[in-house]
Amino acid sequence: MFRSVIAMFVMSLAASANAQATISPAKEQLINRILQSWHVENIGLTMLQEPVSESLRQSRSLLQGRTSAEKQEATMKEIGEFAKEFYAETTPLVRASAQKLIPSTVVPIMAEKFSEEELRQIVALLESPVKKKFESLIPEMQSALGKKIATDTGPAIDPKIQNLKQRIGLSMRAAIAP
Repeated sequence: MFRSVIAMFVMSLAASANAQATISPAKEQLINRILQSWHVENIGLTMLQEPVSESLRQSRSLLQGRTSAEKQEATMKEIGEFAKEFYAETTPLVRASAQKLIPSTVVPIMAEKFSEEELRQIVALLESPVKKKFESLIPEMQSALGKKIATDTGPAIDPKIQNLKQRIGLSMRAAIAP
């Protein structure tokens, strides 16, 4: 059983290598244009953000009600600096890894799953002036919607958020009380 799994794995690697080796120059050029527009390397950067964001949330939560507001702010500022240092150290590593691995992972999949015509259509979509205009307006639209939602729901949500914070604080104090 183990040997058959290994054999299947080796065959899939060989198939992937063959697929990569047989990519036509036209297809390769289209895939490269897609990769330039898509910025697939950002997947790794997003993966870095998740644990850091969670650590920041947990830190903020643990500090609430345990120290003064001034100490909380100073500590969170210090923790924020740690996070910046972490990003400065790890971003180049993750970006380099993505750049190294994209040709052996993403490129063969795209070459196998898309025809040249489909790749041309993807390029046209990604390079579309309308898409670029839409993307440039996303922050403005998100901000406008966010402000309206906050205004609309604030009176109902704000007291509930304060209640939640108080309940969490009481639970935390009870948990750490001697």
